[in-house]
Amino acid sequence: MPTFQLSLVSPESLLFSDQVDQVDVPGVEGDFGVLSGHAPIVAIIRPGIVTAIVGNTTEKFVVLGGLAEFSGEQLTILADSASSVEDFDVAGLRSKIEELQQSLEKQPAGNELDRAIALLDHYKSIHVTLAPATAF
Repeated sequence: MPTFQLSLVSPESLLFSDQVDQVDVPGVEGDFGVLSGHAPIVAIIRPGIVTAIVGNTTEKFVVLGGLAEFSGEQLTILADSASSVEDFDVAGLRSKIEELQQSLEKQPAGNELDRAIALLDHYKSIHVTLAPATAF
């Protein structure tokens, strides 16, 4: 099977850089897989798990959003925040989500659109406030 280069980068470090057979990416418009020869693509990624497959080996990474670009037989993932599945702090993420939900509940009642926008802003702030150096 032909391979291609995968580079998974977070603001803190280069987490993965190697030749791979396949990569599964959690896209905002739906999850997608990339194989060698894939058409060029730029996609926004949502929080989820990136899976890199090399032969019989699977590497998994938790990403909290970002951007994926495939062209010229190279997939580059620029993650807002990322870590290996083994190093991911699930308890820290749950705690941060609960804290954000509690602060949202303290806001004065407004119309449904205002509350939906506030909720979106709170979830988006997870990307900024959950620094892998402290939470992962």
